[in-house]
Amino acid sequence: MRRRALMSAGLALAVLPAACGRGGPRGSPVAAGATVLALGDSLTFGTGATAETSYPTVLAGLTGWNIVNAGVPGETSAQIRDRLPVLLAEHHPALVLVCAGGNDFLRAMPEAGTRDNVRAIVQACRDAGAQVMLIAVPRLSAMAAITGSLKDHALFADVAGELKVPLHAGGWSGVLADASLRSDQVHANARGYERFARELHGSLKDSGLLP
Repeated sequence: MRRRALMSAGLALAVLPAACGRGGPRGSPVAAGATVLALGDSLTFGTGATAETSYPTVLAGLTGWNIVNAGVPGETSAQIRDRLPVLLAEHHPALVLVCAGGNDFLRAMPEAGTRDNVRAIVQACRDAGAQVMLIAVPRLSAMAAITGSLKDHALFADVAGELKVPLHAGGWSGVLADASLRSDQVHANARGYERFARELHGSLKDSGLLP
């Protein structure tokens, strides 16, 4: 009986890390030198800083990945969705970092449409053979940034859970709620992009996408 109890306890301990884990879907490691697509709008482009201090450039230095900055300022999730097929065909990325929706929220566009676009973007990336890390965006507004009350929009957690892809949560909400990390009310500065890249690096490791 004692031996059986010890065996059961040992089995429970062995299973515990996998059961608890980091609480989200796991990916496969993306090797150094692989092509990674950073897809998004001005936050991906690096508005408010320089190309050298944009988050994709900083993250490339941390990971050794060849990161293509496919951020276009001002684009909505529908526009990002429309240009994605050409990007996938051109770059054949191993991983796509999806950050879309901020301009939809700023323009008060219907949330159902944004949700559908984000879902379609993630699915198109996976259909092309790429892994995906979805990046949550807050419900952006000048007033929310001023008061420091930014929170991730719930649709990103919903889509990540539905499609079972890793989610980087709280990154932009944390940066854009801190005036010292912003260049204006809705964009980061160089320090903000660096902080975002380092936190995203941690999420990528936690999700198994980085060795």
